[in-house]
Amino acid sequence: MTIMKIAFIIFNGVTWLDMIGCYEPITKLKSNNFLPDLSWDICSFTEANKDLFGLEIKPWKIKNSLADYDAIIVPGGIGTRQLQRDKDFITWLQTATNVPYKISVCTGSLLLSAAGFLTNKSATTNYQEYEALKPYCKQVLDKRIVDDENTITAGAVTASIDLGLYLCEKWAGKQAANVIRKKIDYHG
Repeated sequence: MTIMKIAFIIFNGVTWLDMIGCYEPITKLKSNNFLPDLSWDICSFTEANKDLFGLEIKPWKIKNSLADYDAIIVPGGIGTRQLQRDKDFITWLQTATNVPYKISVCTGSLLLSAAGFLTNKSATTNYQEYEALKPYCKQVLDKRIVDDENTITAGAVTASIDLGLYLCEKWAGKQAANVIRKKIDYHG
């Protein structure tokens, strides 16, 4: 399947590096003409989306259905702890039920699990939250990236760059990922 449209999910209490770490390499798939038809939206359930220190990014779409995307990418952050119990937010996230790729960074996996997307899947999360994730998936693995049938989870914050490059390779091939890795001067 060719990835054409991605929803980057943001929320209050997000860790921006979780999102930006994978956003940067993925968007280079378009700017470097590896996936020229690639598009993305910054999606949220609310207008206000700040990290713990007040840095805010405005969403492009608010409360839009996620059903028409090829992939959703959910970052982590302190806000995931409250949102995993927010029925309205989780119902919105579940509009992605039929989306082919469900992806998270760090504690974004807690939101994927609350939406039921990690049931019978192997997954990872921030190493401090392994126990919190265990009841909601088949197994929690101590790995930077776990890909279980296109439900892809990444570990703590710096794994977001690894995830972005992993997705570049998965969607556009090893050569594309290597070109992008060099462009961002990443040696991980």
